[in-house]
Amino acid sequence: MTLHFGPPSPARQIPTVVTERLVLRDWRAEDIAPYSQMTQHPDMSRYTGGGPMDEESVWRHAAFQLGHWALRGFGMWVVRDRLTGEFIGRAGLYEELGWPGVEVAWTVRRDRWGRGLAPEAGTAAVEFAFVHVGVDRVISICHPDNTQSRRVMEKVDLTLDGEWSLHGRPSVVYAITRQTWAARTGG
Repeated sequence: MTLHFGPPSPARQIPTVVTERLVLRDWRAEDIAPYSQMTQHPDMSRYTGGGPMDEESVWRHAAFQLGHWALRGFGMWVVRDRLTGEFIGRAGLYEELGWPGVEVAWTVRRDRWGRGLAPEAGTAAVEFAFVHVGVDRVISICHPDNTQSRRVMEKVDLTLDGEWSLHGRPSVVYAITRQTWAARTGG
């Protein structure tokens, strides 16, 4: 039997985004252990209905995130401290089947809360969505009682847009349009 191989399909490159304090980059094997460790804190899953993730679950999650980039042309980045290279969390764009739009989302290690890192990463992801993905609207979804996430959404310039049921749980949706973003940023 003779096999014939066609040319490889072009791989999607995951861009690296650098902000004032952060580097948002592709997922790598070295991110599995610190991400799994981050999920062990009980505050990390208080409003998501999930729980701590072991390394095997994190591995599947990272593969899912990389696949999101391949299928959608956008996804979640690993977030690292720009000065130290230390793992801080994840942030980026997400759109599961049946989702009400392209979502900006973030998860920052509990010991780094309150330092403005989630808004910094979220703002970069919103800009990426409008400039590079070309969407007309970006949303963010959380449990109504998740006041910390709602404050981050507001710092990223999203405003309350309505309610939704996320996997059977009540949720609020915040949003920003391209037109509003451009007017606020000059973009």
